[in-house]
Amino acid sequence: MSTSIAILVVLTGLGLVFGFILAFANKKFAIEVNPLIHIVEDVLPKGQCGACGYAGCQAYAEAVVLNPDVPPNLCIPGKELVAKVVSELTGKVAEAVEPRIAQVRCAGSDGKAVKTYEYTGVDDCVAANLLFGGPKACKYGCLGLGTCVRSCPFDAMTMSPEGLPVIDPDKCTGCGTCESVCPKQVIAMMPLGAHVRVNCNSKDKGQAARKACSSACIGCSLCMRECPHGAIKMENNLAVVDAHICVEQCSDAKCLAKCPTKAIRPAILGIMPGTEDQTSVAANCPTYVKQNISAS
Repeated sequence: MSTSIAILVVLTGLGLVFGFILAFANKKFAIEVNPLIHIVEDVLPKGQCGACGYAGCQAYAEAVVLNPDVPPNLCIPGKELVAKVVSELTGKVAEAVEPRIAQVRCAGSDGKAVKTYEYTGVDDCVAANLLFGGPKACKYGCLGLGTCVRSCPFDAMTMSPEGLPVIDPDKCTGCGTCESVCPKQVIAMMPLGAHVRVNCNSKDKGQAARKACSSACIGCSLCMRECPHGAIKMENNLAVVDAHICVEQCSDAKCLAKCPTKAIRPAILGIMPGTEDQTSVAANCPTYVKQNISAS
């Protein structure tokens, strides 16, 4: 019994000694943290998306407070409101932040895209891409396994029954996380005010692209020739729209009526690519509506 008491006393004494040592070390070597860092961090949206270029919101808060060269407008999800608050807290000047949103550059749903084999592996786009580029005949299209959806820190994406992701415009912050995880680079950011978007990512030539997917851009350049503002260019057999020129100069998207596969469509948010409702763009695209709705 006495041995047990002695052991207990010794252990208690050692605990007290080490406790005093740790307390002394903590006080002696403590690093003072600028309280402004925590204030700035509380302002940030806490998505930990890394769109600012730093490893999370705390890392960016430390950088923007302590480094005079780090601008206050790097938080993409926070947009202009957060940039303004951070600039006021840090005494820095914030440049304007352009609102942006994710877009899915593929309308190759299960009913439109041809498959070369049935994939039964890991339910992940990156894993599927390792196996001959995935099951779709188009090696540039969405694989539809939802890696982007699961990676979104703001729950702004869902998978449609047709196998394509859908962006929720009320939740999407434009952080770019989904863009970075997509092995096919199907997802890209576009300005919120964009009039049109190209629902295709294929670099294949016309016949091959159309054979793999009925909604593919075939590189015919009809949309480019129809645009009077030079907002559309052909790059690697694919139409690419300069959204800024389109927004600033175009009030009647005539290019929409000329696309034979309807790969270029109105930039309607919150729906699956390829299902854009023609009637909802009557006010902004009268030429498109006149030639497509009235003729039907």
